[in-house]
Amino acid sequence: MRMVARTLVVLAPAALVLPGCVGKIVTTAITAPIKVASKTVDVLTTSQDEADRNRGRRERKAEERGHDD
Repeated sequence: MRMVARTLVVLAPAALVLPGCVGKIVTTAITAPIKVASKTVDVLTTSQDEADRNRGRRERKAEERGHDD
């Protein structure tokens, strides 16, 4: 009987902790493809802020070339 009680004392906390680990793994596995797709879209597209910044840079360079002539 002592062996059974000792086993329960050891396994009971493990039974409470392991579902959290399994849940975390499942959550990571499900969200990983979404994160990859999101990052890919972010890399392949230009935000409005980036477009404005690039346009301003082109205009400044064009002005510099115009003043150097």
